[in-house]
Amino acid sequence: MPCIPRLSAPHFLSIALAAASFGAAAQQPQLSAVDLARKNACMACHGLVHKQVGPGFAQIAERYRNDAAAPARLADKIRNGSVGTWGRVIMPRQSLVSEADAQVLARWVLAQPQQQQPPAR
Repeated sequence: MPCIPRLSAPHFLSIALAAASFGAAAQQPQLSAVDLARKNACMACHGLVHKQVGPGFAQIAERYRNDAAAPARLADKIRNGSVGTWGRVIMPRQSLVSEADAQVLARWVLAQPQQQQPPAR
């Protein structure tokens, strides 16, 4: 008969908790881009359409609309910050945003619809 080691209660509990937390993490739904923007406080500085502290998401999308390299460049600016692109305003580094989340956010920002121009007076 094979020898099966007995686990003490603390060891068993540690293994059970680790397995449960791994399963829960694997089952967490992926956040939508809007939820990622809220979670990472992007909207504290950026409006959906208009400038707050930094440019509005629609303004960013308009500037980079036909730029094929924009998603990667924007994801890099999200994670590493920038200054001078929109005047003297500093975009602080968001090092807690993962590379994958930065790419999702960048694609979402660039997908903002084109804004209608108000009629000329």
